[in-house]
Amino acid sequence: MRLLRVGAPGREAPALLDDGGRLRDLRGVVDDIDGAFLAADGLARLAAVAVDDLPVLDRTDLRVGPPVRPGKIVCIGLNYRDHAAETGAPLPSEPVVFLKAPDTVVGPDDTVLVPRGSTKTDWEVELAVVIGRPARYLTSAEEALACVAGYAVANDVSEREFQLERGGQWDKGKSCETFNPFGPWLVSADEIPDPQNLGLRLWVNGRLRQDGSTKDMVFPVAEIVRYLSWFMVLHPGDVINTGTPAGVALGQPDPKPYLTAGDVIELEIDGLGRQRQVVGQA
Repeated sequence: MRLLRVGAPGREAPALLDDGGRLRDLRGVVDDIDGAFLAADGLARLAAVAVDDLPVLDRTDLRVGPPVRPGKIVCIGLNYRDHAAETGAPLPSEPVVFLKAPDTVVGPDDTVLVPRGSTKTDWEVELAVVIGRPARYLTSAEEALACVAGYAVANDVSEREFQLERGGQWDKGKSCETFNPFGPWLVSADEIPDPQNLGLRLWVNGRLRQDGSTKDMVFPVAEIVRYLSWFMVLHPGDVINTGTPAGVALGQPDPKPYLTAGDVIELEIDGLGRQRQVVGQA
């Protein structure tokens, strides 16, 4: 099942992408795709709906928004072996955890804004995990994966000076406006039998910058969910950004190719769709 939300920012409506690539209107079936929908076993209820009976939406000039209205966004840093190596950081012995403000979330093709005063705005293609049921003190990988509603593409945009040179608080470099393009779809977990076998790619101005695989994660999805559940309760609608492979601007030789207004970022993950952002200036 591929779910999405379409329409103007703040007024998105729920939709479904059918097997023929047509958008189906879910208004009248569900109110929104959010924590309340997931907590009420919304995915199972939608699975029983006759897709061919749903109205078809005209996709012309229809904006795609974030596929879920998220709760909190929890991020895992340095979670790919090659990314840790390129930044000169040792492999973490436990997941590196930080939070990202939920209002950073924008649609997959919305503008990404370089913050005022920024000279080190960077890209990060990431597998996003969407939680579908409460996760609290989990004890096994099986329990953890049972709490996953589905997966999506995220661009964990980062300002490296704010993150690393302004007092050591990663959140400052991660929570600027527009810094979490998300989507296009929420793909239900049953369609992704192995989240540790997905290719991730990102291009800047047509040049391939990141080309990795979730096989290279230090901590796999199940362990991330299990681990986090011992430090915080994960609720339906919460999102976990699970880390990025090598190829970010921070890991390149000087002069590092940080983003500037007019750049075009494109990214994709196998089976989860594709994003495209034109960079603007805040």
